[in-house]
Amino acid sequence: MTVTLPTHYYQVFDLDFNAPYPAEGIGGWKVAELPLAIEHTALVVMHAWDVGTREQFPGWHRVVEYFPRAEQILKGPMKKVLAAARSSPLKIYHVAAGEKSCLHLPGYQRTRDLAGKPSGGLEAVKEDEVYKMLSEFRVSDGYLGKHNLADIEAGFQRLKIPAEAMPLPEEDVAVNAHQLLTLCRRDGINHLIYSGFAINWCLFQAGGGIWEMARHGLLCSAIREVVTAIENKETVRGELAKENALWRVSTGYGFVYELDPFINAIGSIG
Repeated sequence: MTVTLPTHYYQVFDLDFNAPYPAEGIGGWKVAELPLAIEHTALVVMHAWDVGTREQFPGWHRVVEYFPRAEQILKGPMKKVLAAARSSPLKIYHVAAGEKSCLHLPGYQRTRDLAGKPSGGLEAVKEDEVYKMLSEFRVSDGYLGKHNLADIEAGFQRLKIPAEAMPLPEEDVAVNAHQLLTLCRRDGINHLIYSGFAINWCLFQAGGGIWEMARHGLLCSAIREVVTAIENKETVRGELAKENALWRVSTGYGFVYELDPFINAIGSIG
């Protein structure tokens, strides 16, 4: 079962060595009509969070600037793509942020029983006093801010999946790469199309994210309108961090799709 749809990719050749900046000679973003094998593809909804309100956790909302954009995506594009996927044969996987947010869900209980515990683990380096001091300084002065830590901890303690992205009972839920890979192997999935938050942070480096799954050979793509990125002071006006992350997806891991053509394509076989 294959559909064809506009597929965005980034062409990195050829450099123009006569130009002041040779990279300006490369092809850049291109679009091609390419196939998508529905029986080997899954939509991934990753780290879609209910983070409470600014009044509930002001310190958390002072730190994570993408929360308002994520809320708008949940209410609009995320609802649209999930409705379309649920009306089609496309597989849907959810990747939650830890067991606490999904332990009650039948989709996670099935996955946990199927996958079992991963073998091995990461061995940490030894800490010294300078290491501890630098780590604490990084958090207190460079990253989160001491005055925000209590709210951030409280927010994570009540972290849950929002209604807009709540898995249906028949949809599978994973919390790490071992579990997600188990689902992919069971279902014959070799292409994951990611949605969720944030494309340049959790979706790349958290458990079950693009980097880990690509190491197992999976194509890892994204839908432009159903992701956002963590931006900074210098990038937020143009959402340049998101643009850079989508470039990374295309050049290193898979492809980029746009929402309406994607919905139309999977809807044609609903």
